[in-house]
Amino acid sequence: MRKLLLFLALISGILLTSCRDDFEFEPSTVQLRFSKDTVYLDTVFTNIGSSTYRLKVYNDSDKDISIPTVQLGKGTNSNYRIMVDGMTGEDADNSGIGDGKIFRNVELLAKDSMFIFIEVTSDVADANPTDYLYTDKIEFRHANNVIQNVDLVTLIQDAIFIYPQRDSQNVYETISLGLDENNDPIEFVGSNLSENDPVNGDELHWTNQKPYVVYGYAMVPNGKNLVVDAGARVHFHANSGLIVSQTASIQINGGNPPGNDPANLTNEVVFEGDRLEPLYSDVPGQWGAIMMLSELNTNSINHLTIKNATVGLLVQKRLALGEDDTHQPKLNLSNVQIYNCANVGILGRDAQITGSNLVINYCGQASLAATLGGVYNFTHCTFNNNWNSSKQFAVVVGNYLEVENTTYISDLTAANFTNCILYSSNQNALKLDKFTPPNSTSPDASFAYQFTNSLIKLNNSSANPLYLPTNTTNFTNCYNATNSQTFNPKFKKITENKLWPTEDLSTSMPAAITVVTLDILNKTRTTNTNIGAYQFITN
Repeated sequence: MRKLLLFLALISGILLTSCRDDFEFEPSTVQLRFSKDTVYLDTVFTNIGSSTYRLKVYNDSDKDISIPTVQLGKGTNSNYRIMVDGMTGEDADNSGIGDGKIFRNVELLAKDSMFIFIEVTSDVADANPTDYLYTDKIEFRHANNVIQNVDLVTLIQDAIFIYPQRDSQNVYETISLGLDENNDPIEFVGSNLSENDPVNGDELHWTNQKPYVVYGYAMVPNGKNLVVDAGARVHFHANSGLIVSQTASIQINGGNPPGNDPANLTNEVVFEGDRLEPLYSDVPGQWGAIMMLSELNTNSINHLTIKNATVGLLVQKRLALGEDDTHQPKLNLSNVQIYNCANVGILGRDAQITGSNLVINYCGQASLAATLGGVYNFTHCTFNNNWNSSKQFAVVVGNYLEVENTTYISDLTAANFTNCILYSSNQNALKLDKFTPPNSTSPDASFAYQFTNSLIKLNNSSANPLYLPTNTTNFTNCYNATNSQTFNPKFKKITENKLWPTEDLSTSMPAAITVVTLDILNKTRTTNTNIGAYQFITN
């Protein structure tokens, strides 16, 4: 035992004496190497913070060095902020937290590297007035007076901001939608749009002069009308959206793509999130929804693209579930594209929706869900869903809704699909969700649906009398894609939401009749009419 203790003592002594007490850093005079010469921070809105960007700094020499100064070129006046190897820099304003502007004696071991993290929050007034670029640099000042620079560049975009006010207790303004089925108030953080806002002026007319950034839910009040001009860009923050009240209305007046080019969105109205970095260009669920509660027949949306919402369009009643059909919300849609929604592209609950030239793709549950009954008429629409799951559908049609322990049922007066494509990476693109009360002697709620001249992917529906091939009454002149080879619509590139056919579908599926004479790209359908939202594109 004594020999073992002696051995452990000797080992401990060797380890202690062999440990290096301290690194011998010398002031840097060597050239550093950087992962980038210029860090481009993607476009941000005025006074809205950017994402965090990264720069890696390498010491390729054999010396442990201490860099006398690492700082932003504009010093404490810079709108950029940096963190150097976990440090926040000098505390110029005595706040107790480093300002992220100036760093002294930054140590870097030989053959080692460190990270610098970069952010920016800037007003457009601070940017170059000709190109709206805000620039600075990170300076690495060595002991021999040599300065190495890494440039910082970001584009600052001016915008009109719509957001709820806060009271003296720092509580956000809310908007009320009445009571729910349990008589509890339905409230959202948000604000009513006004035609005489003291800062923004007329908030009920969205133009294409500047983008709009919405925080919380912006509501079109009862009796008011929101007009959105062609080319308008609207960006919603997380948990934000737009509400059109029960007796309010909306007109979105997007225009045709120049030259019938599907990539040219100049005249399109675009609703999306407020993160402008390419990393967020197709991330679902970045914001809430457009809630259509209006009962008016004047609601119309033309040439609108909705991206990355939780629910693209939610069309439902304002008050408690179970109201009579006289309160059905109404919406007319044409030339609308909806992509990458976390839940549903269009969700209708006992609504009246008419749509033509609609394209919906990549939704967590369904591209279109027409539930709790209602009246639905869709012509020349492409409903696809390639969400990475085995449970998603392109279209769900139902006559009920379950809320906690209550099942609400309402008549499905009509669900008509003409010249449409219903396709999916799932085996079945269509779900007909009819509810019949168990042990009930009362008549069922009506469940009226009709598919005409349409392509539908149904791979395992043979035993269900609601579907093809058993049911030919509710499916007239329809094509059943039983697998990915049979009646494949041959979309251009689904992963990029390019859902126009690369082959003329009228040659293999010549059933389409010309109901809507122009497609979503303003191309004529008078000859060789294709089903879906797009006429065959030859180039």
